[in-house]
Order: sequence, then C-alpha cells, then structure tokens
Amino acid sequence: MADNPQPLGGNEMPRFAGIATFMRLPAAHDPAELDVAVVGVPFDIGTSNRPGARFGPRGIRDESVLLRPYNMATRAAPFDSLRIDDTGDVATNPYNLADAVDRITAHYRSLLSHGVITATLGGDHTIVLPILRAMAAKHGPVGLVHIDAHTDINEHMFGESIAHGTPFRRAVEEGLLDCKRVVQIGMRGTGYAADDFDWSRSQGFRVVQVEDCWNRSLVPLMNEVRDQVGGGPVYISFDIDGLDPAFAPGTGTPEVAGLTVPQALEIIRGCRGLDIVGFDLVEVAPIYDSTGLTSLTAANLVYEMMCVLPGVEYRD
Repeated sequence: MADNPQPLGGNEMPRFAGIATFMRLPAAHDPAELDVAVVGVPFDIGTSNRPGARFGPRGIRDESVLLRPYNMATRAAPFDSLRIDDTGDVATNPYNLADAVDRITAHYRSLLSHGVITATLGGDHTIVLPILRAMAAKHGPVGLVHIDAHTDINEHMFGESIAHGTPFRRAVEEGLLDCKRVVQIGMRGTGYAADDFDWSRSQGFRVVQVEDCWNRSLVPLMNEVRDQVGGGPVYISFDIDGLDPAFAPGTGTPEVAGLTVPQALEIIRGCRGLDIVGFDLVEVAPIYDSTGLTSLTAANLVYEMMCVLPGVEYRD
C-alpha cells in the first residue's frame, strides 16, 4: 500500500485545483509498474447523432475530484490493493476513423503487454472494437457484460462497417467474443425493424431488455449473469446511455425509461468475483449537460468498476 499511487486528497490540495487526472492520481508511473492503467480515448468520429464524446475523458476526470479512495458501501479499498495510475490519453486521429482505430488497438496492445487491467474513459462506443481486438490478442475470446440502451450490432451505418453502432457485430465476426458468455443489459427504445435485438440472441447472447429491469432489484439477475459469464476473462463495457436521461443527459443518443443509478451499482457490484481484464465507460458528452451530472455519475461508475477488479481487498 505504501508504494501504491494514491488519489490526492481534498485536504492536501483543494478539489478545484491541481492537474486533472482521474481521482487526481499522480500520472507518474510507467504501465510496467502498474496493475491497472486508466486510459482516456478522446474519440467521437464514429458517432451517428450528437458529437461531443471526445470531451468525455476530460469531463470524467474533472468530476472525479469528488471521489475518495474507500468504498463505504462495499468496503472495497482498490488503491490499497492495486497499483492504479492515470496513464493519459491515446493520441487518436480526429480526421481518419480507420487510422484512429488502428492507433487505439496498438496503444492497448502495448499496455496489455505489461499485464495491466485497463480502465477506459471514452469516447464513443466505436472504441470498444479496437480495445477488444487487443484484449482477444492477449486473452483469447472474452466474455462480456455490456450495459447500454442499444445492442450496437448494426450491420453497417451509412455504408460504414465501423461506427459506434456496429462494434459488437464486428467483434463476433472477428472471433473476439465468447458469445455464450455475453450479456447485454438495458436495451430499449425504438428500432429499425421488429427483430433488431434478435441477431444478438441468435449468437448466444443473453439480452435483458429494460422492461425486465423496471421497479426491481437487479441482484438476482446478476447472480445469473455471474454464472453465465464466469469461467474465463471478462470485459465490461458501460455506455452511459444505458442510464435514464434523468441521470445522464449528457450523451449523444439518449433513450427514455432507462436504468437507475442504484441499478447500475447493482450490476457493477454484481460483477465481483469475475476475472475482469478490462472495462470502459463510454459516450459521455459533457457539452449537453451544463450541471456536470453525467460526468460525475460516470466517474463514480468507473470507480465502482475499479472496486470489483480481481485482487481488490475489502476492509471488514
């Protein structure tokens, strides 16, 4: 613990001051020295509706100043248990999507060569495809817990095969996912066809539509999810639009009647015990939320995902 990077406390530097890193971590460590690398991917040229997710990493870091290192609900102590630091941003190409995707894959392959778990601040959901390419190269096909309003399994978008609505179809086609260990939670809204969610199910995914989540605890669901996705490496991908816009208005493709924040915590805390090899929080677009609520919620969800990583100790 003594040598682990630690968040900067509010009594050491006012929370409105200092350099903006996630939870004001020192940002001074080589990935080879870390267990968990926080990474920003400021990218939104795969977005189909409102742009702005390129500012997500910065917004999440800004609001993360309110977080403290100990989880008082679960008693998790991630910064005592693991060496975690903010390693900065991927230098994405804002003019060329294909080149940006290749840059992201290369960056993550380099990080994973050091054996770290990656904690990603997005960015639009396109970024999960290059991340999964790197994950599969390291770990083989991975299981997936995907929280979202959308399944992101489009065949194409305006004729393009890579965009924020296509990553999980490409991931299946490329053999990046262990399809029987994939669960999608929170899906809802209108569709282009009546069978929009059926392709996921035909691949072996479990698709939990939001109507099955309304007005109930998701603890029983997560007991089933752990049974399904356990037994191998697991990646968590959390699109902030999985939450109802009342809790997260700052996103590009909001959908009404979504998950609540307590349900999001139940989902994440229900992943404890899985062999999590990486996670992301994507589609935060701070420019559509003048209050900072979306970025604040996202920062808390990133922290909660850190609290369920393998190796985290709990202070009973």
